[in-house]
Amino acid sequence: MKVLLKLISYPFSAIFYLLFGLLLLVFDPIQRICMRLFGYAAQKRSVGIFNGLLVVILHVLGTTIRFQKSAPIPRNVPIIIVSNHQSMWDIPPIIWFLRKIHPKFISKKELGKGIPTVSYNLRKGGSVLIDRNNPDQATGEIIKAAQYISKYHRSMVIFPEGTRSRDGKPKKFHRKGLLTLFEHAPEAHVLPISINNSWKLQRYGLFPIPMFTHLTFYVHPAFKVSDYGTQELIDKLEALIKSKVV
Repeated sequence: MKVLLKLISYPFSAIFYLLFGLLLLVFDPIQRICMRLFGYAAQKRSVGIFNGLLVVILHVLGTTIRFQKSAPIPRNVPIIIVSNHQSMWDIPPIIWFLRKIHPKFISKKELGKGIPTVSYNLRKGGSVLIDRNNPDQATGEIIKAAQYISKYHRSMVIFPEGTRSRDGKPKKFHRKGLLTLFEHAPEAHVLPISINNSWKLQRYGLFPIPMFTHLTFYVHPAFKVSDYGTQELIDKLEALIKSKVV
């Protein structure tokens, strides 16, 4: 059965990537026009639609997504979204289902060029790009991220494992980025998310994408940074997020 499903996944993956490529090419100029002529709100809306369509076309592969919120999410406050990281497909559902809180990302600098739609959004839409080989530069950009969400009451996503888990098993959290965000945005709320099964979409690398994967995103209740000591808060986050990773 596994061999048959893998064989079936080849033509459906080709269809998916055709649609994915078209979306990347179409929304790159749309996003740039939105930003230049109408400003941030229009650009953000175009990014939301793009990621919503990515969620839709994942259904070509029989992929299903459950995005479960366990409590109301605070509004009009800065939010630090902390999540485990399993694949590139973690990102479109977070952007789409949490679009009302404007998710931005702490991303590696390599993603800031060469990818239609994605690179422009990372450079111009409020995210920050860090050089993982330059700790001073990375810290400076994370400070900018904290200042940005504090000023505009938006949200910043950080994957403290640093790199994605290729088998779904959570890795140990790196603390420096979280500590920097907490120090420079003490008024923020933290929103933990536990992601399951998106690693399976890259089980064979980028091609083919396996059929009939069920992704789950469990959004834990938010809590204030200032209610905890920083090390205590990271311990709590790590334990909470991992508790819902199967």
